[in-house]
Amino acid sequence: MLIGIIGGTGSQGLGIAKRLAIADFDVIVGSRKEEKAVRVVEEANSDISEYTSNKMVGKANEDAAKDADLLILTVPLEAQIATLKTIKEFVKGKIILDATVPLETAIGGNVSNLLHVNPGSAAERTAKFLANEDVKVVSAFCNISNSHLANIPEPIDCDCLICGDDAESKEIASEIIEKIPDLRVVDIGKLEKAHLIESITPLLIGLNIKYKSHYGGFRLTGIDFE
Repeated sequence: MLIGIIGGTGSQGLGIAKRLAIADFDVIVGSRKEEKAVRVVEEANSDISEYTSNKMVGKANEDAAKDADLLILTVPLEAQIATLKTIKEFVKGKIILDATVPLETAIGGNVSNLLHVNPGSAAERTAKFLANEDVKVVSAFCNISNSHLANIPEPIDCDCLICGDDAESKEIASEIIEKIPDLRVVDIGKLEKAHLIESITPLLIGLNIKYKSHYGGFRLTGIDFE
């Protein structure tokens, strides 16, 4: 499976890309400008060369969306719709994992506060914008810190909460995410639950700031998910 990371040259997107490349997925890292993607990916491939011979490639977001089988959206809220506009014609019938978190920083606010958006969550915004494209949207990766993703080769001792309206898409997403060592997927239900997942991110950011950490995570206990 060829995975395209849309807006993938930021810390979150690049962390996901590296982790998936190490897990032997073929990965395209997309950026608004192809030359930036190529430059960033060249350095990223060097960073992970001791862990895998698998090579990521860099492309413009539009080409990444066109060529990939599954997409992961890793852009800040303020770039979400603008980015979706550029890839809209290439996403029909595909699965999109949306990692967008609506932080107050989008309007100059506090990084540890959630911004309430219409129609309820960033993931639902994506689904609404692409409603006519037969896209399956899954909220995923929102509560996994960039520091955890970048801390290669250490395993990620966290649960990755996901939600979406299509069961098969969530199964595919889960299989991909759980290729990252120790990262466990917990499906919390329909896409309307995405605001709950997205709200965990500013909570963790605030706790990391308060306790001077970069690795705060989330692990559910006391439930048998098998």
